[in-house]
Amino acid sequence: MVKAVLFDVFGTLVDWRTSLIRFFEAFGREHGITVDWSLFVDEWRESYAPTMDLVRRGDLPWTNLDGLHRCSFDALVQQFGLPDLSEEEREYCTLAWHRLDPWPDVRDGLLSLRSHVLTGTLSNGNIRLLADLAHYGDLRFDVILSAEIFRHYKPDSQTYLGAAELLQLAPGEVMLAAAHNGDLRAAANCGLRTAFIARPEWGPNQHSDLRAEGGIDLIAQDVIDLAERLEERLRTGEG
Repeated sequence: MVKAVLFDVFGTLVDWRTSLIRFFEAFGREHGITVDWSLFVDEWRESYAPTMDLVRRGDLPWTNLDGLHRCSFDALVQQFGLPDLSEEEREYCTLAWHRLDPWPDVRDGLLSLRSHVLTGTLSNGNIRLLADLAHYGDLRFDVILSAEIFRHYKPDSQTYLGAAELLQLAPGEVMLAAAHNGDLRAAANCGLRTAFIARPEWGPNQHSDLRAEGGIDLIAQDVIDLAERLEERLRTGEG
């Protein structure tokens, strides 16, 4: 039976793309910078996996997501020909990842879920980043779990199994909810239960994760729907 639901965060709970585009459009107006901010934001997000792979392969020592975001931001400043930004401005832009809007269903869905199970994050974001997102979006969790705790980025098995161990639960008593099939496959391979929530996180450029792939335990429209479906399963003993 599921006793805890942990969430991927970026894309699943927060709308990173819309939030960052809005931030940089305002930043550009203030600083007289004109670039394709949608493309800038998309490429920043595209750098996410490659930079984590550098850590995973040992080409970089352990670096948290704030550090990886800063490295890729500095590279994009050069790539897009932005004027030389000060250290303060670069830090300010990097910390935009700490101020992302949640999808409209998330607050109420999390509150509903907490009536039945423990809730938390299981994200590649570092703990301060996740704490700031929770504070900014008024997102109520019972626990914040991060790849930073385990020094392993998802989809490394140490992250999924480590989360279950810290909660003193068997892997099968933990459900990962995510908008990414790859994340869910890796969690399922570690024995966790899985829930898929489709999100339009890439806007018009999204070509993957449009629907759940095989092997997912539960498919939900949003977090509110997930809470309702899981409550029904728990009530009937199917959870």
